[in-house]
Amino acid sequence: MTDPAAGRVPSLRVGQGFDVHGFSEDPGRELVLGGVKIPGERALEGHSDADVVIHALADSLLGAASLGDLGSLFPDDDPEWEGAASLELLEIVVSRLRETGARPVNADCTVICDRPRLAPYGARMAETLTSAVGAPVGVKAKRAEGLGALGRGEGIACIAVALVELETGEATA
Repeated sequence: MTDPAAGRVPSLRVGQGFDVHGFSEDPGRELVLGGVKIPGERALEGHSDADVVIHALADSLLGAASLGDLGSLFPDDDPEWEGAASLELLEIVVSRLRETGARPVNADCTVICDRPRLAPYGARMAETLTSAVGAPVGVKAKRAEGLGALGRGEGIACIAVALVELETGEATA
């Protein structure tokens, strides 16, 4: 598809991301998913705030734009990122995409956990992520139905997919 106004041929790229974190035993940590604090629930263990939704989403955006992964940008052994709010990391990722001429088109995230129940928070997560990415982001939750580590309630995982538009060059006739 050619954008005659810009005189360029857009290129669409898909990226996928995955993240998983176990629950923390630290009572001082807060559970944050999709940039939303979920009160009264066990937090996840991690170098940053361990927001698996944002980590998977950021990896999907980076992958679509061929810009590496979250761990290469924000290594978990770098003290600069210790305790970082993942929403701030996502804003840096989106900024890097835009610097390279990439524009997020949309994304979809599937959170996998048996606890906590996420239905009351899904719309707020989607709203928060849509605002940060500058494109529609869907969030839905699925249960692990008692299977494996996630089904035993040992942690939370997320799978994300993102569509990104890259400008590839001059339009052809």
